[in-house]
Formats: sequence, C-alpha cells, structure tokens
Amino acid sequence: MTYISRQMILAIAVVWALPVGAQDSGHMTDNGAMSQMMSSGLFLPDMDAAKGRALFASKGCVVCHSINGVGGEDAPALDAAYMDLPMNPFEFAARMWRGAPAMVAAQEDELGRQIEFTGQELADIIAFVHDSEEQKAFSADDIPEKIEEMMRQMGEEDHD
Repeated sequence: MTYISRQMILAIAVVWALPVGAQDSGHMTDNGAMSQMMSSGLFLPDMDAAKGRALFASKGCVVCHSINGVGGEDAPALDAAYMDLPMNPFEFAARMWRGAPAMVAAQEDELGRQIEFTGQELADIIAFVHDSEEQKAFSADDIPEKIEEMMRQMGEEDHD
C-alpha cells in the first residue's frame, strides 16, 4: 500500500467515524504541513514516510530494530511485510506504550538515554514502518556515523 493510499484510507476512516459537522478545514502545523483538524480541537498530522526513514536511523531505532535486514536484532524487525494492514497509528503507539518499560531500559542501556519523539516524529516513523516502498530505499547508508559507531561498539561488546 503506498503512502498516499494509506493517508487517504485514514482520512476517509476518520471522516466516516466523525459526527456530521465535526470536520474542520485543516490546521497548519509547526513544520508547515496541513493536518486534518476536527472541531474537538484534535488534529491528525500528515505522515511522511521519507522523513520517518531518516528519523528511524537518526533517533536510534535502528540500533535495536531492523528493516530490510539493516539494524539491530534485539527487538522485532519492523519491515512493512510484518505489519498489520490497515494499521491504526494509535494502535501502533499503544503497542509501543505496552512495550515502553523494556524499550526505555534497552535505550538507556544501549544509547545511554531514552529516545524522545515529538508527535510529528512518531507519525513519520509510523508511516515509514508501514510503507514497503519507502523501506526499499532504506540501507546502511541511512545510518548516521554516530549511530553506526555505537552499533559497531555494541556488536564488539556482544562478542567479548
């Protein structure tokens, strides 16, 4: 499923589920993207799989998770082929929340800190994790040198 069709399905599902008149015209986010605004004051951010690909590597998700066989093996692979489709992004976040204690402990152990996300960053990462086309472009070249060095050191420690 492509980025556009997934966005369209999500928008249709949200509009369908809303009471008549609950949809507003939209909301400009801090990064200049239009998002779906609802009269309740909530909005759904645009989800950008390409930005998510960069964040997956730069935030350190790749240290424990892999995509296309690139990345760590300490946590489940996040290839789109393994994802439930269609996926409610809130369900994905709920699954992360259920695993939060273990993930935070691993992050503090492996990265020396807990990874923090803005709502937009999480939306973009969720888009990437569910976009098989964008994942095809993911490679070791996407991993920043700092993260790559950390992964190399962790691999050496595992073999000591």
